[in-house]
Amino acid sequence: MKIQNSAVFQEMQSMALEAGRNNQINKLPTQVQPTSTSQFGDMLSDALNTVHGLQQDAGQKVKAVEMGDRSVSLAEAMIASQKSSVAFEATVQVRNKLVEAYKEIMNMPV
Repeated sequence: MKIQNSAVFQEMQSMALEAGRNNQINKLPTQVQPTSTSQFGDMLSDALNTVHGLQQDAGQKVKAVEMGDRSVSLAEAMIASQKSSVAFEATVQVRNKLVEAYKEIMNMPV
């Protein structure tokens, strides 16, 4: 049992040394990251584009089912419709939270 314990101990020591080296590497200067405002704006724009894409896809599938296209099943159209609905509702909830946060910030005393 002593042999296994020392092997585990050696493994732990080597992992600790490796982690220490990774920390030193990570402390080196890196490129300047873009501001958080542009990152947030890009993220929000991507999210809205995704929701729009889901809505367009659902609309196309529903129209295909209504027109009698046999390549799209009713189940596919319903799933696409529900995905777009859930994504839209999530977007509305995020918007509501942002509006609440904005109102709260505006009501803060200066």
